[in-house]
Amino acid sequence: MKKTVFTFAFILSVLSIQAADIKTIVNAFNSGNATLLAACMDTEVDMALPETARKVNGREAVDLLARFFEAGKVSGFTVAHHADKKKSGFIVGKLVTEKGDFRVNITYQTNNDSLMIQSIRIE
Repeated sequence: MKKTVFTFAFILSVLSIQAADIKTIVNAFNSGNATLLAACMDTEVDMALPETARKVNGREAVDLLARFFEAGKVSGFTVAHHADKKKSGFIVGKLVTEKGDFRVNITYQTNNDSLMIQSIRIE
């Protein structure tokens, strides 16, 4: 029994080490603060917002997201699904704003301890 518990605890600890830390992304969306994502943006980001869809550089992605947040005050964000696979991952969540609820899809790449956002789709 002790061996089973130890094995289970070991597997969980290894999985938690490999999982990407998405706290910064969740906090940014939950607070409606796009500037928190500046360090997480890749050099090119596919952005799809209700009013635009295009590939932009990281700084422009933060600016577009900031304008989106300003257009409708954010009152919450919940993660519906999060998965990591080798050096990539995705987040699916629900963003609640005063203009309505939006489904958010974020894909990212991981490299060592850093997480780089590849795409953000808000629909």
